[in-house]
Amino acid sequence: MTARDRTAPKDPWGPRRRWGRPSPSARLRRAAYLFCPPGMTFLALFLAYPLFYNVWTSLHDVRLSALLGGDQPFNGLQNYRATVADPSFWHSVRLSVVFTLGSLVLQFTIGFALALLFARPFPLNGLLRSLLLVAWLLPPVISGTLFRWLLDAESGAYNALLSAVGLSALSHDWLTDPSTSMAGVVFANVWVGVPFNMLLLLVGLHTIDPELHEAAAIDGADAWQRFRRITLPLMRPVSVTVLLLGLVYTFKVFDIVFVMTGGGPVDATRVLSLYVYEVFFRFFRFGQGAAAGLLLLAVPLLVGGCYVWRLRREEATGGAV
Repeated sequence: MTARDRTAPKDPWGPRRRWGRPSPSARLRRAAYLFCPPGMTFLALFLAYPLFYNVWTSLHDVRLSALLGGDQPFNGLQNYRATVADPSFWHSVRLSVVFTLGSLVLQFTIGFALALLFARPFPLNGLLRSLLLVAWLLPPVISGTLFRWLLDAESGAYNALLSAVGLSALSHDWLTDPSTSMAGVVFANVWVGVPFNMLLLLVGLHTIDPELHEAAAIDGADAWQRFRRITLPLMRPVSVTVLLLGLVYTFKVFDIVFVMTGGGPVDATRVLSLYVYEVFFRFFRFGQGAAAGLLLLAVPLLVGGCYVWRLRREEATGGAV
């Protein structure tokens, strides 16, 4: 290599041919940049702009009269103070926590049990697994409407089934009684979320080497010991991922609860997403609703940040956490 070659500036687009045209790899890199503007434009229009506008709204006194008249004065953190000082907000937070924890525990437990069942080959395995996916594939509005009919006090199938087996004394107004309405919406949400948990956990079970269980069985370990010593530790990364994703999806659930109970009776199922909806579209306090919506968004963002941090940590440590 001559002194001129060593001192020549490097081409940022990669090596070029002698007659000045870029190499195929350089042309591919240039073409790759052409696919970025559409994606960035989509994110800016449908994610960044609504988010920033929501932040702007939360810092101004935006009401229905202000929207019509154009006067939207800046009031700083007053909307956040009004939201935090509202007892209904904390009531909705408590209901969201109950709804989320109840759904997560049942979804994960039932999904894990079904994943263990379908991990073993048996007749009609694929057919039954496909039928279970129907609950996940249906739109949440349809699922909520279905369970509202099933749990109806007068013509519901659940009360009819109890009467058919001689347990009519257990018939109840499930969705109109404040003491049981939350259990009803949790039951519906569990039905929707179990297939999702089952699929992810089933994929994790298939990654476990069967020879580990065979070796443990030869050493005298029974089924419970193999499950506790082998399956559970190896399923820990997948289980954490499933729980984190379930938390993000469940905490912001709106459609199922709205269709089944509308937040009632007596605000017994008014979770945080319904509180934001009512502040926006019933009381038309758009500034306070935007502040409450950002507070609702804080939980999924925090959980999502923890999830991304965990993935990066696993990549850095080679999968060992």
